[in-house]
Amino acid sequence: MSLSDIFASTAGQLDDHERLRIYVEGIRERAAKAVPWGPDTVGVPAQSDGNALMRINDIAFYANARQEIASFADLCLALLETHRPRDAGALSSDSTPPVRRCRCCMLRWPCPTVREMGRLLD
Repeated sequence: MSLSDIFASTAGQLDDHERLRIYVEGIRERAAKAVPWGPDTVGVPAQSDGNALMRINDIAFYANARQEIASFADLCLALLETHRPRDAGALSSDSTPPVRRCRCCMLRWPCPTVREMGRLLD
């Protein structure tokens, strides 16, 4: 049984929430396992025009990127933990499934937060 089988929806595709969670966890794991990022490991090109400020900004970006990416992934995972589908829990003789809602904002599932995260991370 594959991961896709475990998290498959009735349509046979990954649930958006689980797909996003798996994607962000992968980013966090890759950032944690990456070698230290620095100008000598990422190939920051030498500046031929002598713009030292641009080079300093590039080095600062690479020096902080690993931790910032890991922090961003943690933020995304916390949002996904908060905004997840709630069991509709309604008993009905109607053949249509009950409306699912977000546990956090109680809006229809998928809520705007999860939809926007999906749009931005795809």
